[in-house]
Amino acid sequence: MSPTRHRHLPVHPALLLALAQLIWAGNFVLGRAVSSHIPPVALSFWRWALALLVLLPFTFREVRAAWPTIRRSLPVLVPLGILGVGNFSTLVYVGLGQTTATNAALLNSACPAFILIIGPLLGGRRPGARQVAGILLSLTGVLAIVTRGDPRTLLGLTFNRGDAWVLAAVLSWAFYTVLLARRPAGIHPMALLTVLVVIGLSWITPFYAVEAWHGARVNWDGPTLASLGYVGVLAAVVAYVAWNQGVAELGADRSGAFLHLLPAFAAVLAAVLLGESFRAYHAAGIGLVLVGVRVAGSRRTAAAPDAA
Repeated sequence: MSPTRHRHLPVHPALLLALAQLIWAGNFVLGRAVSSHIPPVALSFWRWALALLVLLPFTFREVRAAWPTIRRSLPVLVPLGILGVGNFSTLVYVGLGQTTATNAALLNSACPAFILIIGPLLGGRRPGARQVAGILLSLTGVLAIVTRGDPRTLLGLTFNRGDAWVLAAVLSWAFYTVLLARRPAGIHPMALLTVLVVIGLSWITPFYAVEAWHGARVNWDGPTLASLGYVGVLAAVVAYVAWNQGVAELGADRSGAFLHLLPAFAAVLAAVLLGESFRAYHAAGIGLVLVGVRVAGSRRTAAAPDAA
């Protein structure tokens, strides 16, 4: 059964998916930069608390009107809220406090492959040759960036506990993206996001209480407040709406390759905001990522029809 149509954002879905990655690239950079100011679970908690405050005035009526559907759909909505809101951001922030940005970008780039594997296992369509080729091509671009154009760099990478947290976040996001296909019909996208935020925030709260009980405290200064504004409004609301809408229109298999834009955007942001040098391997890697995303996102695909 096809979901009820809502007024979609008047933007091409590819641009929405790219916008989400740009915002989330900034979120990765910021999460690493403020790790000494804000404990990781606290950052995740206040991010979604602020997002809820932003959303509720605009979505309360929509949520109330769709409440019967929401209540019937809790078996689907609860996993979505835990995986995409509660788990992902919390695990990423924990990981960024213990690993390098290079490792985090490399692990995040495994997400499209996870989506292609998980999708058929959960009843989705099998990936076509163009999806696989596009993802491999864009992954090559990511590797060009994180290895600085020298594949031997991979031999020098070491992995630690922070990498395990990031990998857990990547797996959680892959499941979330695949399960989005099962979101209930008849709920406005903004109302759906509000419900997922409530579920995710409820999931995070006990872990935040434990973190605070162990003595972790937020440094309430200017950088902290500015960081929360970014992650709570742009990364938690704007990017999620853009991603959910893009996946709804393109499908999980074709959207997955757009995740490779995140490390490409992160390289550009690091050069612009942190003064890091932008070299030829950055340009080559970003070019490969863009070509791969274009190939994987094409409608001309040999993928099998949905199992449903």
